[in-house]
Amino acid sequence: MAGGFGIQSGGGVPKDYPGKVTTYVLVTCIAAAMGGLIFGYDIGISGGVTSMPPFLKRFFPNVYRKEALDKSTNQYCKFDSFTLTMFTSSLYLAALVASFGASKVTRSLGRRWSMLLGGTIFLCGAIINAAAQNIAMLIIGRILLGVGVGFAIQSVPLYVSEMAPYKHRGSLNVLFQLSITVGILCANVVNYFTQKMANGEGWRVSLGGATVPALIIGISAFLLPNTPNSILEKGNPTKARQMLRRIRGVSDREVEAEFNDIVEASEASKAVKDPWSNLGKRKYRPHLIMSVLIPMFQQLTGINVVMFYAPVLFITIGFGNNASLMSSLITGGVNMAATFISVYGTDKWGRRRLFFWGGGLMLIFQAVVASLIGWKFGVTGQVDKLPDWYAIVVVICICFFVSGFAFSWGPLGWLVPSEIFPLEIRSAAQSIVVCVNMFFTFLIAQIFLTILCHMKFGLFIFFAFFVALMTAFIYFFVPETKNIPIEEMSQVWEKHWYWKKYVVVDGPPSPEKV
Repeated sequence: MAGGFGIQSGGGVPKDYPGKVTTYVLVTCIAAAMGGLIFGYDIGISGGVTSMPPFLKRFFPNVYRKEALDKSTNQYCKFDSFTLTMFTSSLYLAALVASFGASKVTRSLGRRWSMLLGGTIFLCGAIINAAAQNIAMLIIGRILLGVGVGFAIQSVPLYVSEMAPYKHRGSLNVLFQLSITVGILCANVVNYFTQKMANGEGWRVSLGGATVPALIIGISAFLLPNTPNSILEKGNPTKARQMLRRIRGVSDREVEAEFNDIVEASEASKAVKDPWSNLGKRKYRPHLIMSVLIPMFQQLTGINVVMFYAPVLFITIGFGNNASLMSSLITGGVNMAATFISVYGTDKWGRRRLFFWGGGLMLIFQAVVASLIGWKFGVTGQVDKLPDWYAIVVVICICFFVSGFAFSWGPLGWLVPSEIFPLEIRSAAQSIVVCVNMFFTFLIAQIFLTILCHMKFGLFIFFAFFVALMTAFIYFFVPETKNIPIEEMSQVWEKHWYWKKYVVVDGPPSPEKV
């Protein structure tokens, strides 16, 4: 199979660092993974708030008139508004810009300080949004939320990958995606109850609720230790070795091999004064391509069409306000539950197999949803009444699609990039991952309602095409990284049928050419 192989160290003997999942490393990884809560809560809260009539009436009266008062409006186009989508997508544009600053903080001060700063800024944004009196306050709050998200998602996957024993790195890193799904589910629950508040101020409670995950990540980051890699980068090898011994739960002699490899990686990292320019070197070509294509493909699955705008989407296909929020609550629950498949299977079955299973499931049910919506709404977007059985079938199909994403591209889109980069380019490359992820998240959030208006049910076929393309990309170009120590990851490229021609191996260095 393309890209499938075992990994061995230089002498042909498989490297096997001793270590286990200690209580200490489990607690630290879970606490760090809570950084995903702020991202997940925001994804879930945005769509619910933008479907609440009091919120629309106050801030987006034109959309309110089309949605609530003008019953002749094409169902596909009733939420098409630049300012409404800018409310949602401004966060991701801010996160994109913030990721560059987050790279420097993560490299110079450590992963935990980047998380702490992200939580603090996110908290400020949540408070401003909850108190918003006009569009300007909403957008400023969203920008601060975006900066907080940019710092958190830049640092959390790196932190967990460096703390976790390599044989359990996948499962522990998936906790980050799990916390994103928990955040989405919590947001859906909050929206379901706040939209029933009689005073019409439920949207303030929903937006202000973001202070809770912000406090969780802020407090967690304050209490967390730095990773051995980060401690070494700051020039304290004795403390780094003590931390490695503590998180592995073994003797000083038993961590010798892993510690030496981390030291070697740290020395290489210190020799690199500008990791950004290094990313352009030929030997880092596979890493650069992965840092761009994996987060891009993750967003082009179409998942954020469902997660951002689930209530809006369900209203568009004929559900009432209460029914749409309940349906998004159901999909949020499925999203969280299916992520446990990845927690269990990432290190058992491997990354590639989950990518294939998830891609196939998403492809099938995107085609089914497109057919169902096209059958009832056609190209006119006009329909009088939808039967109950139809609504149930649509929700079930969307749940299958969400579950396919939740155990594949959802967690693995963060895990695989975080574990493949060598230390000397790790923070810079992770910034590219975040930047690309946020750019496509912003792009889809900004144009979704417009392309829904113009492409109609064909939108789901559009995303299905990309799911087929990305599954083929995984098959041919993404190697298996299961059970490979993070500092030994360079060997997966040296043994890959395609990428080996780019990677420098032992012997004379390959010429630097583009």
